[in-house]
Amino acid sequence: MSTPKQPRVVVTGGAGGLGRAFCLVLAERGGKLLISDRDLAGAEKTARLVTAAGGTAHAVSCDVSKREQVESLVALAEQHLGGTDLLINNAGVAVSGAIGAIPIPDWEWIVSINLRGTIYGCHAFVPYFKKQGSGHILNVASAAGFLSAPEIGPYNVTKAAVISLSETLCGELIDHKIGVTALCPTFFQTNILSSSRSETINPHAKAAATRRRTKSRLQADDVARAALASCDKNELHCVPMPDGLWGWRLKRLSPKAYFTLMPRMLKREQRLLAQ
Repeated sequence: MSTPKQPRVVVTGGAGGLGRAFCLVLAERGGKLLISDRDLAGAEKTARLVTAAGGTAHAVSCDVSKREQVESLVALAEQHLGGTDLLINNAGVAVSGAIGAIPIPDWEWIVSINLRGTIYGCHAFVPYFKKQGSGHILNVASAAGFLSAPEIGPYNVTKAAVISLSETLCGELIDHKIGVTALCPTFFQTNILSSSRSETINPHAKAAATRRRTKSRLQADDVARAALASCDKNELHCVPMPDGLWGWRLKRLSPKAYFTLMPRMLKREQRLLAQ
């Protein structure tokens, strides 16, 4: 199913970055938005920008690692929007470093936000959408979930799980007129590095990631538009960047070649940046 022309949308992590981009693109459609984030001031700023852009918005505080706070979004959307047509599970963080060196609390932290937060959103809204007889879930995953690059294991693991969750939901909801899309971008300008942990374990890996984000031709609003277009077409996977698509194809075609070449290319890039 496609999303309505003036959708009622719940967005997590809407205070900035990709979350804010989603909100502003939806504002162009005259969307009615419930914008949630731990950073309430940031969410309120996004709401003001949405209003100026032609949409309507209400900002609320929500820590997606807290199940009860995520579950409350269903009732809040009913109260402020009159219901929900689209849920965007966008809130996310990053952890970098080598497995075995990354502190276990950092693993627990990223799992609580990237994975559990998405699970909580799906758990809360799937019954609502089933009762309504319509709806769409957009889970913001990452190409990291299938490319499995070194030095970002926790991020890879949580995003791979989000992709699997989305695919499982697609099979379960196909007869309920409820769509599911997993967004899998590669690098673009966002705020995720500012909320990441364990970066000091390999500063060259962080520099390489920053460089790839800066060089990307697609930015947050482009990614948001691509993801929403995939929702409109009821596409399960949205992989908006060519490097993500080619990496995915190479991995499926020849896993051995992929896992031989990819780490070498990343190490070469890091060595060049270290010079």
